[in-house]
Amino acid sequence: MRKIDTQYAVRRIALVGVLLILWAGACGTAKIIGGPVQADGMRDGTYRGRDKNGPNTAVVEVTIQNQKIVDVKIIQHNAWKGKSADPIIPERIVRHQSTDVDAVSGATNSSNVIMNAAQKAIEQAYPDSP
Repeated sequence: MRKIDTQYAVRRIALVGVLLILWAGACGTAKIIGGPVQADGMRDGTYRGRDKNGPNTAVVEVTIQNQKIVDVKIIQHNAWKGKSADPIIPERIVRHQSTDVDAVSGATNSSNVIMNAAQKAIEQAYPDSP
């Protein structure tokens, strides 16, 4: 039977615990950067936006017609456990004409990353955008 070095085992467990705490702290919820869309001055077209926070990344395409959001498509969404936001958040953005809508329970960070990616896409629809 192999003898376990108790001190070594305790150090390894402590190291794993510290790493988990640091990782969890780095994965805070994304801050929402958008809000209700200002229709005046928006140009028709399809615009792409991207956002990332922690393990979540979203790339979306937003289609503007007659100064309204008519479609939001998720092109890419890397999520640890927030895929449930995929069908819901784009529909809410279109319905409310806003990139600040209610997040999906259990998928808050993914919801916020999708909203922020949509906001970044919409910002390109204004004439003064870069």
